[in-house]
Amino acid sequence: MLAFTLRRAIQAIGVMIAVGIISFSMFRFAGDPVNQIVSIDTSAAERADIRKSLGLDDSVPVQFARYFVNAAQFKFGVSYQFRLPVADLLKERMPATLELAICATILAMVFGILMGVYSALKRDTLLAKIFQAVSLIGISLPTFLIGILLIYLFAVVLGWLPSFGRGEVVRIGWWTTGLLTVSGLKALIMPSITLGLFQMTLIMRLVRAEMLEVLRTDYIRFARARGLTTRAIHFGHALKNTLVPVITVAGLQFGSVIAFAIITETVFQWPGMGLLFVQAVQNVDIPIMAAYLLMVSLIFVTINLVVDILYTVVDPRLRSTIGRPA
Repeated sequence: MLAFTLRRAIQAIGVMIAVGIISFSMFRFAGDPVNQIVSIDTSAAERADIRKSLGLDDSVPVQFARYFVNAAQFKFGVSYQFRLPVADLLKERMPATLELAICATILAMVFGILMGVYSALKRDTLLAKIFQAVSLIGISLPTFLIGILLIYLFAVVLGWLPSFGRGEVVRIGWWTTGLLTVSGLKALIMPSITLGLFQMTLIMRLVRAEMLEVLRTDYIRFARARGLTTRAIHFGHALKNTLVPVITVAGLQFGSVIAFAIITETVFQWPGMGLLFVQAVQNVDIPIMAAYLLMVSLIFVTINLVVDILYTVVDPRLRSTIGRPA
């Protein structure tokens, strides 16, 4: 088990090095950073001094080594637009994005699994068919359209929920949360539904398909022949084996939720890292763009590592094959 974890960790480090090269290339080949910092009437001497202070006169290997060492310490330079350290900007926006992503993922997991199990066990009922129709709508409609429809219905027509912003937040150390205030909870409802609807429908359809397949296997027939109760068969045997692919999808989708929260944060003007990235693209703020790329890649790699380890916990068959040679 330890050797398996070390192998996966080494692979994760290799992926991060590759992403670091891509991120560094944004600085090197996406225009001159000095032009983004200074004004048009800045003299050549001042430009040369700034270039020297940024280390742009050094060779490419030296610049990459310095960039990678700084990135490993979460030092991403200074934003061209805000004139503030990029790490501080990400630290300020990260709680909003993580809070939205976690709430959307919990919503998708809970309702997706419940709806998937019900649709598999009661597939001929009216409610199961309604769940199937909802899943088609959730997969077909784009995220921004769902957000706009929710804003129109619940903010414009009914006036129940706010249409933008995060509401009132409470600061706990460096972390800020809106879960402890009424306005924060109201502001979180529509963005969470918008961001989690696609994941919820995907998990529901996956659980339903896997559950139907597992219920047809031989060991389920053997469990029925032993006289086990229907509840024990469905939830003690079938559901447990169904969760193996669900863990994969849920883990990867959590990374996707963070990475693609850009659209939801833009529609609802949610003050997270996604909205910060959109503003950086509009203003060609390369340090923020490169740092966002590294942060999202780190989240994906970490989630993949955790999912690989969880495999061995959920499925005992994998534990017996880890130590075998290929």
